[in-house]
Amino acid sequence: MTIAPVRPEASTVDADLFRRLLRHHAASAVVITAAGSPPAGFTATSFTSVSLDPPLVSFSLSRTASAWPTVEHARTIAVHVLGHEHEHIARTFATSGIDRFAAGVPWEPGPDGVPLLDGVPARLICRVTDRIAAGDHTIVLAAPIAGQHADNELTPPLVYHAGRYGTLHHGRHR
Repeated sequence: MTIAPVRPEASTVDADLFRRLLRHHAASAVVITAAGSPPAGFTATSFTSVSLDPPLVSFSLSRTASAWPTVEHARTIAVHVLGHEHEHIARTFATSGIDRFAAGVPWEPGPDGVPLLDGVPARLICRVTDRIAAGDHTIVLAAPIAGQHADNELTPPLVYHAGRYGTLHHGRHR
């Protein structure tokens, strides 16, 4: 692989190249929900932990996304970590133009009315602490205030890579 030298006058890579480059990055798939009328939810691969002390997480969302008007004003959000058997949930919450909560995904209202999806390996309920404009997206910082997880930490996660969903399988450690 040859990488061309960077020219001092170069600004940034174009959007198509940027997408192709990022297809090589595997990311966990989560669903983020927020209360509203109607409630909002979307599949995200931008979720990450930011800090352990104090606990902080982040995700980014396009300001043109259908969920943005709700997330923009949400005080509480929920992050649902998806397991290998939840590809249908990831696809449902990645589909635009549908009522994602009427698509057969079981859920119940949680604190501040935030939708909580049933049967996921882990979920965090978070208070939004900051929103930072970043290009055509906004980075949302949030502090976990509660959480639940399955007893089995080795549940294979759902990941997104090269435009497809997949999973990791835990093998024996050597």
